[in-house]
Amino acid sequence: MKTVEPAHTAAPGRAQAASSAPPAKPSRRPRGNRDLLHGLLMSAPAVGGLIAFVGIPFGYAVVLSFYNVRLGSPLEPAFFGVEHYRRLFTDPDLSGPFLRALLNNLTFAAVVVPLQTGLALALAILLNRKLKAIGLFRSFFFMPVVFPMALVAVIWRLILARSEQGMLNSALDVVSFGNWGAFDWLGDGLTAMGSIIVLSVWQGVGFQMVILLAGLQQIPGELYEASQLDRASRWQQFRHVTLPSIRGTLVFVAMLTSVLSFRVFDQVYILIRGGGLDEDATRTVMYQAVTTAFDQNNIGQASAVTVVFFLIVVALTIVQRRVVRPDNED
Repeated sequence: MKTVEPAHTAAPGRAQAASSAPPAKPSRRPRGNRDLLHGLLMSAPAVGGLIAFVGIPFGYAVVLSFYNVRLGSPLEPAFFGVEHYRRLFTDPDLSGPFLRALLNNLTFAAVVVPLQTGLALALAILLNRKLKAIGLFRSFFFMPVVFPMALVAVIWRLILARSEQGMLNSALDVVSFGNWGAFDWLGDGLTAMGSIIVLSVWQGVGFQMVILLAGLQQIPGELYEASQLDRASRWQQFRHVTLPSIRGTLVFVAMLTSVLSFRVFDQVYILIRGGGLDEDATRTVMYQAVTTAFDQNNIGQASAVTVVFFLIVVALTIVQRRVVRPDNED
């Protein structure tokens, strides 16, 4: 007698295949969305600090630039509109010092950026060697960066002192066999800005040197070996191997130095107030804004100076970025 299997019973092979099939995997988020989320989370502290300490104060400065705000005044701030901006460019008492300060800033940046970048590159190449105690030499050149600018300004005030006891005047007097007299390096209009430039380069070149040194250490040694097989000279290796390999790093260092050179203030303020520095020859826009705010108690005018200077620096940075953009950048 034949037995009939139930219709719902599956075939053995088909049932085994169904039981061995892997379970369906849950749907995953696209990798691009996860990377975007991770990037936002990692950049959140920096963005938050930038908004809190740069964005909000700058927005407040923009608002104050439209009001007549005086420190210590019992009167309520009065709305001025664009009067502060108009005076900044049309009033001789305000436009003269501001334009002179802006010219000093541009002169300082035009000299410091190529000089400090070139010197940092030379020091980085010099210290990119496998020598004994090379770490000590690197620390020695980086040491001025650790010093606060107030201390650096005091040290250079002693070096550039106008009296015969000034270290530079004393050294020149010895070298010239007593024919060099006392010279006022900080007080003379021809050498005041040069003194600030030398001081600033000496204090900041170590930072750029470390960045360029890191870039040099990333260059593969095979490139130099191949250039030696082609009998390339030292200059040819530097021109065709070193410079193209660190071009992006050089662009970053030049832009960073430009931004830092436009915000020069500490050394100018300290040396003007306590070192006899020529104020007209070394006045910067940051110095102009601070003295307008706290010496003249004019917060509104100082805010207008800050806003105008910010827009000028942003415009110059964008132009510089487009001019020196690396070739491999979109």
